[in-house]
Amino acid sequence: MESTLHRPPLLPTLALALAASLLPLHGRAALAVHEVAPATAAQRVSVDAVVEAVRDTTLAAQVQGAVVVLAVKAGDAVNAGQELVRIDARAAQQSATASAAQVDAAKASLAVARRDYERSQQLFARQYISQAALDRANAQWQAAQAQVQSLQAQAGAVATQSGFFSVKAPYDGVVSEVPVALGDMAMPGRPLVRLHDPKTFRVTAPVPLALAPALQGAAALDVELAAQRITVPGAAVQMLPAVDAATHTAQARIALPQTRGLAPGMFARVWLPASAAGPQRLVVPSAALVRRAELTGVYVLGEAGRPLLRQVRAGRTDGGWVEILSGVRPGDKVATDPQAAAKVR
Repeated sequence: MESTLHRPPLLPTLALALAASLLPLHGRAALAVHEVAPATAAQRVSVDAVVEAVRDTTLAAQVQGAVVVLAVKAGDAVNAGQELVRIDARAAQQSATASAAQVDAAKASLAVARRDYERSQQLFARQYISQAALDRANAQWQAAQAQVQSLQAQAGAVATQSGFFSVKAPYDGVVSEVPVALGDMAMPGRPLVRLHDPKTFRVTAPVPLALAPALQGAAALDVELAAQRITVPGAAVQMLPAVDAATHTAQARIALPQTRGLAPGMFARVWLPASAAGPQRLVVPSAALVRRAELTGVYVLGEAGRPLLRQVRAGRTDGGWVEILSGVRPGDKVATDPQAAAKVR
């Protein structure tokens, strides 16, 4: 179970009874030991989390060109529709002008074809031209109409693409990052500006599956931020319907009330109810741990007071203490100096 050990030796509620004692061993120097005892009070479990903005957007380039205007820097507040970056659009403007001229020429040809068709209708009514001549005039008129529509569509596409050279803010926010500099070459897909909405934040935490029910069923949760601790209602918890196959954790999102001083990426800690702590844990000083190749163990005093190396399974380490998942029992006396214990015969 992944949980944060909240410095149990310093908290009276844990009552680990790990007071050091000095035991003489057959005339040798006294050996410092700790007696292992389980916690007697309710424990609290925490999971690490990160602060995220609910709306966090990375604006990327859609066209190629040099950055000619960079109107913002990291930390600037921007308004919706404000221009942030402008890319050199001279070639696109020339293409738009050329497309508009082609549309004008096609419209002129369409006017001529329409008048020819009208005259052909009059001549056909007087039987001066054949039906084939009238059909050719009609076909030319329809072809001219199609040409105008095609060029108008092309001109619209060029005009739309011209708008891609100006990158604007999609909403009111704060610029988080500007990964380009004036004069850089923008390419399609290259990030230009990242901004977030400072009004709505949340914390995201990978929660072990064993703790997920306690997180969802909590009436209220304590979220510890860098400089403050706030309480949020349990209804603000959203569990994503997916589990990480590598870590066997589920992503939990917890909405935060409006709080000043928050920024994306800040560290946070979510404290779960005491009922999520599960079995009481045993910890020993990290200095007492012995690691030899694939063996992890501690020296435990036997019945005759002689230290014997015992293999253990270690958990998380925090603040100079390591959690022992298996291998020791309450009441065992563990040597805090493995080198001195190894010399005892």
